[in-house]
Amino acid sequence: MKDVPKYIVLLLMALMLVLDFKVYPAAAEPLHTHTAITDWQFIWDWPDDQPALDGLQNRTDWVHAAPGDAKPPKPEGVHSAWSRFTVPDLSWKQPALMLDRVEGQEVVVYLEHEPLYESRRNYGYTKHSILLPIQADSAGKNLYVWTSGRDETQGITSAVLVGDYEELRGNFIRKDMQDFILGSSFLFIAIVMLFCSFFLPRHTISTWLALSLVILSSGALMLTYSPFLYTFYEGYGAVWTTLFDLALFSVMPAVYFYFEKIYGPGPYKMIRYLRRFQLVYSGLCLLLLAANLCSGNALYDIYYWVSVKVLGVLLIIQFLVLIGITVLNISKRNKDAYIFTFGFGLLAILSLGDLLWFYISNEPYEFYWWKWGIIGLIASLIVILGRKIIRSHEQVLLYSKKLELFNNELQRSEKMEIISELAASVAHEVRNPLQVTRGFMQLLAQKSKQSDAEYLKMALNELDRATGIISDFLSFAKPETEQVNTLDVYEELKHVTSILQPLANLAGGSIHLDEAKELYISGSSSKLKQAMINIVKNSIEALDEEGVVRIWAYAEGSEVAIHIKDNGIGMSTAELSRLGEPYFTNKLKGTGLGLMVTFRIIEGMKGTIKFSSRKGSGTEAIIRFPAVPPNTELTGA
Repeated sequence: MKDVPKYIVLLLMALMLVLDFKVYPAAAEPLHTHTAITDWQFIWDWPDDQPALDGLQNRTDWVHAAPGDAKPPKPEGVHSAWSRFTVPDLSWKQPALMLDRVEGQEVVVYLEHEPLYESRRNYGYTKHSILLPIQADSAGKNLYVWTSGRDETQGITSAVLVGDYEELRGNFIRKDMQDFILGSSFLFIAIVMLFCSFFLPRHTISTWLALSLVILSSGALMLTYSPFLYTFYEGYGAVWTTLFDLALFSVMPAVYFYFEKIYGPGPYKMIRYLRRFQLVYSGLCLLLLAANLCSGNALYDIYYWVSVKVLGVLLIIQFLVLIGITVLNISKRNKDAYIFTFGFGLLAILSLGDLLWFYISNEPYEFYWWKWGIIGLIASLIVILGRKIIRSHEQVLLYSKKLELFNNELQRSEKMEIISELAASVAHEVRNPLQVTRGFMQLLAQKSKQSDAEYLKMALNELDRATGIISDFLSFAKPETEQVNTLDVYEELKHVTSILQPLANLAGGSIHLDEAKELYISGSSSKLKQAMINIVKNSIEALDEEGVVRIWAYAEGSEVAIHIKDNGIGMSTAELSRLGEPYFTNKLKGTGLGLMVTFRIIEGMKGTIKFSSRKGSGTEAIIRFPAVPPNTELTGA
């Protein structure tokens, strides 16, 4: 994870470069002049749908057309059309024509009767960008453009540029490259994020992969929607359109999944239901896509209606619903929610504008604003990710300091307990012989001479002093009662959880404490915390990846029960039977004294502890203490 911020910096730099390219396209504009033809003639072809120039000159139903003009109604059975204009005067050494946008699945261009360009596509992308070098003596001749396809709108749909070939070629290459660079940048970002997923904890991978899929699908949409690939790699057009459809069908389920991770299932579980519906709908579209490809586009009309017309309406409805949910979440006053709401709201509003105009307009509409919405959404997600990484880094530093203090305290506690056990063992073994020795010396003192009595009295005094020292050792070895108070069990467990949560996070696990109210026991706060810390720490050390330690407490009759349960490696029956023995442990590190001390503390507070466990199924500790009413006056013993 420590290398992730470097990747984020690279991603932001890539976005800055892309945005700089988008904001300042004027720097790439050519310095030379060119002429724009904004008026041409249009006519629908004969029903045979084959390009035939014969008789076109004599037809009287030619109509004037210009960018944005509506075409005359298409006759029944006709699927092709002609557009024509007269080539103007050519004052350039290497003149050329650039037809920025021509609509049609098949396009053939003639200069008088001489064919200049031909493209016959067997896939649904109908936008063509054409650059035609011509001779200087072509001025005054008619240029004919024949188009064929399923759509109502065909022919030339934007101004035709006439100018120097080198100038127009540079403009021809640059005009759609911006979308290509933007889409490629998103693909690069997604690939880097997918690579980073190998180094993330398991519980974060699903969200990370969903975000990666959103960015990957968005980049693929931008890349395959742009005419750039179809202009320069036209032979792979069927591949580009298939990739576009796959990205379109995957982006919304990924957005819903990520949306659910941030906001939850939503009111009435609306987000979850929409995600499931979108998955089913995307699956249906994928089946239709496969059937259409296998049938050689025989099912294109059905597939287009389901995957374009119906999908557009569904997206409008879903975007409106998601906008409403984001507005509701603003009330939570969470900065991440504000940031995400801004990015998603921008995407939703701009995409809605594109979709509404697509349905309102009768002319072919090239979706544009949704790209800026994608940029806003991705930028907001990256900002949220950066904030999360910064917060995680700060928490790790804070947890490290707490862990260092906690480990020092644990080491000190274990050392004291070892000394206590040694002192108790030595005192127990030595005091009895001393008592026997003192008894015999008292008998000797009664029968001894006056000259020896003084020495025997001194020996008895020294024996009494040694007995006092041993009594002090025994007092040290006994668990200290300290100040006895009424303890709020939930507050004590909450404190223990806050101390050990960093340790659990570093181990790849987590601690979940269920809220409990009005549970009180009597005892020493420090001793109770020590006992609970020992048990929870053992549970954390037994966890595997993504393990959970759950803690809950409740009243049961006249007792308070505390459960500490983990889903770790568990213990065998033989190991369970030896818990609490001095120097027994099933861990690679440890002395086994921690649980022994815990047993003594719980016993000193008049409580009981019981363990249940199975290998591979985790361990549960159940501790019971006598319950007391709140605000009970207690004194230390």
